[in-house]
Amino acid sequence: MTFETLGLSQPVVQALALKGYDTPTPIQAQAIPHLLEGRDLLGIAQTGTGKTAAFMLPSIDRLVAADKRPRPRCCRMLILAPTRELAGQIAESARDYARFSHLKVVTVFGGTSVNKNRQDVARGVDILVATPGRLVDLTEQNALDLGHVEILVLDEADQMMDLGFIHALRRIVKMVPTERQTLFFSATMPPAIRTLAGQFLTDPAQVAITPAATTAERVEQYVMHVNQAEKQALLNLVLREGFAKKEIDRALVFTRTKHGADRVVRKLAQSNIRAAAIHGNKSQPQREKALGEFREGSVRVLVATDIAARGIDIPGVSHVLNFELPNVPDQYVHRIGRTARAGREGVAMSFCAADEKEYLRDIQKLTKVTLDTVQLPDSFRSEVERVAALPMTSPKDEDRPERRQQQQGPRRPKRTVEPQRVDGAQRRAPQGQGGGQRTGAAGGGQRTAAAGGGRPPQGGGRSSGGGQRSRSGGGGNGTGGGRGGNGGGRASGAPRA
Repeated sequence: MTFETLGLSQPVVQALALKGYDTPTPIQAQAIPHLLEGRDLLGIAQTGTGKTAAFMLPSIDRLVAADKRPRPRCCRMLILAPTRELAGQIAESARDYARFSHLKVVTVFGGTSVNKNRQDVARGVDILVATPGRLVDLTEQNALDLGHVEILVLDEADQMMDLGFIHALRRIVKMVPTERQTLFFSATMPPAIRTLAGQFLTDPAQVAITPAATTAERVEQYVMHVNQAEKQALLNLVLREGFAKKEIDRALVFTRTKHGADRVVRKLAQSNIRAAAIHGNKSQPQREKALGEFREGSVRVLVATDIAARGIDIPGVSHVLNFELPNVPDQYVHRIGRTARAGREGVAMSFCAADEKEYLRDIQKLTKVTLDTVQLPDSFRSEVERVAALPMTSPKDEDRPERRQQQQGPRRPKRTVEPQRVDGAQRRAPQGQGGGQRTGAAGGGQRTAAAGGGRPPQGGGRSSGGGQRSRSGGGGNGTGGGRGGNGGGRASGAPRA
């Protein structure tokens, strides 16, 4: 069977040939004929089996056959995805498949400029890929009208529900026309998702390639039992030995928390293992940079939370390492689905602490797979001791003061002023001999600076015969006048009366 025999148009088949695709996967072979007929679809397939092409290829053909131009601020096909990364990858695939069909593809999701999103949809869009939150924002601003959607796609619907998008999804479905084609795809199908699908779909065709929550067949799955505090040492050993033996090409490491992901990256850096982190606290440019470096291989270890478990399609991920087991067993299926993609083989290794054994039982019960137990390496205890002796901060943190001093140069010493004695009394002279403020000649007042001028602490009045702003001896407001009189007041060396 080929894509052409499925009934796809020549421009789409030609675009597939440029990507090297000639044989459809099982989900594609079963779903495409139904979608070309215009039916709603409920698709269940393990991750990495080609779901994106299964709904994108026939949809492109239907959009082209309808021969319509998108209206301003409207879209013809709306694809909802739970994460930015998945939305970006769906859009990239859509552009590749629609290369010869001349359809406009746009993405809108959080972390990007809202004004740019408004501009992108202002003239109308054929295919819009969005996350629910940003889509609702645009509709509330009247920047987008969903009243002309012809095809609605919900990809990874169960994760959208897990992330709390259920209310946004219900708002969105009220904005789109009732006369539409709706496609519902997910790797798992818990009862709540099946109920939601019943609200969105009308007489759908159902395609289930494998039972729900079945793990990828070509993934070897292992578990290593280890204390929580010693997991970092085990991760160091697994990565170091895997790289040395060339068994690991790229490894995706999963933690349960964002701070945990950052901590693992810092600890790996202390062992000279370069890694990057991706999670919800990272900005969009940071996430794109981390994924880009991981994809090109300059960074071979990517530490992620479950936000990255869906939709990241990166060739060469040979190993998935569960640094912490997920407390939701369905997440395990999506995590290990990042390896063994597109017919390749992969390895999934889970580190299980004593308080995670319940999670392990739930995972094995859901997947109906018993993970093979692997013993700890011989050098494990020495690595634990080495890691325990490392400082709390990373090497980059330790050399920050030295680097800052190299960049800024040596600090200037503080200015010191020697105390001077004036007729038995100590005072500080900022500049000059007995200096005052804005000095003139001897005998000045407030703005004089010769010997005895200024504001010395002893003596009466304000000057030795000067006035307020005198610049010569005996000056001021009159000869010998002023505020201090001749020889009165705060004259230099004049004792108190």
